[in-house]
Amino acid sequence: MSNVSKIDPLWTVDEVSAYLGVPVKTLYQWKWRGEGPPVRKIGRHLRYDPAAVRAWATAAA
Repeated sequence: MSNVSKIDPLWTVDEVSAYLGVPVKTLYQWKWRGEGPPVRKIGRHLRYDPAAVRAWATAAA
């Protein structure tokens, strides 16, 4: 057995869109404006930490 702890995979824009119930276009607009949940750019792709998205959604509510 490995001693490496399990890490949750990062969410895609489509997964965050479904979780928050907002269009993908809105997520791109939020990133451009510096709003919305924290996002990381990995290569050409946006990725979100699920825990950070949940925390942001809770705080924004």
